Amino acid sequence: MNTGKQLETINIGIVGHIDHGKTTLLQKLSGKWASQHSQELKRGITIKLGYADITLYKDKNGYNTKSGEPVRHVSFVDAPGHEMLMATMLSGAAIIDAAILVVAANEGIKPQTREHLMALQAKQIKNLIVVQNKIDLVDKNQALKSYKEIKELLKGKYDNAEIIPVSAQQEVNINKIYEAIAGIKIEDRKENDKPVFVVARSFDINKPGTKPENLHGTVLGGTLKKGKLKVGDEIEMKPGIAIKEANQIKYKTLNAKVLKLFRGSDEVQELTSGGSMSLETSLDMSIGKNDALAGNVLSVKDYLPEPALHLKVKYTLFPEVFGVSTSTKVEQLKASEALLLSINTSMTIGVIKRIQKNEIELTLKIPVVLFKGDNVAISRNLAGHWRLIGWGEVV
Repeated sequence: MNTGKQLETINIGIVGHIDHGKTTLLQKLSGKWASQHSQELKRGITIKLGYADITLYKDKNGYNTKSGEPVRHVSFVDAPGHEMLMATMLSGAAIIDAAILVVAANEGIKPQTREHLMALQAKQIKNLIVVQNKIDLVDKNQALKSYKEIKELLKGKYDNAEIIPVSAQQEVNINKIYEAIAGIKIEDRKENDKPVFVVARSFDINKPGTKPENLHGTVLGGTLKKGKLKVGDEIEMKPGIAIKEANQIKYKTLNAKVLKLFRGSDEVQELTSGGSMSLETSLDMSIGKNDALAGNVLSVKDYLPEPALHLKVKYTLFPEVFGVSTSTKVEQLKASEALLLSINTSMTIGVIKRIQKNEIELTLKIPVVLFKGDNVAISRNLAGHWRLIGWGEVV
């Protein structure tokens, strides 16, 4: 058990077009396949996001994951690159501090590359490292052409983002990525505030045939956005669990006790903000099965606001929709239009009731825990798919 002083932790999302080498890159950075490393998959649970953790060290030769002075703990989140999993990618973006955008030099900028960059903008991710991958598959001219395309893509959005030419397969310039990660500045974690933990996944870790006295409660995975959580804390979770009463769906706040805390795969007595983390609770294991509690927010008792069914958002629309074969202009929002809203790790449909200048008021299908200033990613249904069209903040 790790009870010593915790290293500063940073959550980094690995994003980009499918087949551009994200999972291979993650394997080279962490020494682990994300899907094999995640605790839930070890126990036979299927999840939508891959996770892997490293400790970054510095010695006389630079940064590595094996020896020297420990610099920071890094949690990687491997977001899906397929267009059909954009909602999952947005949930992943809700729990990261920085991102690595992977662009294959031999294929260049793809629709999902642009869409993922938009998602990072929509989720207000300020720190970006671009990995120009598969440089071993191109000549110098093609590598330069690809580099210029990436610079053009970043223009006006992430002008200062570092672009690192890499061959993940041949392990070329992996150390340069470590160096860039070490240089990322993290904003104030607000450790003295009340804790706010956003739930990205929930599961039952018990194996069939486990004796009653050995059963574990529901485990919640996600990240602590601010404050601290300790073993033994009494917590409440909102909007909670959906219950059907007289043909109506109502949500019941859940109360529980924190039994165990994990940062990555290390058990700890206290959690501070940042990184991939999980907590075992006193909730019955059946409640959290199959990510049933994903999208919830938890804190100490009597701190969270009541879940809202109405929302006011100050919004900005992107000029174009990406992720489709041809770019399409984003049309203005309309009254009574249904939009898909991503707020922290929750997704809900909102119907526009009022539009005034750059503000919209919506009624929500699923209640959401809201704090003023919370980031909102906005998607519209186009040809049967939800496409990211803009972002906003709760007012």
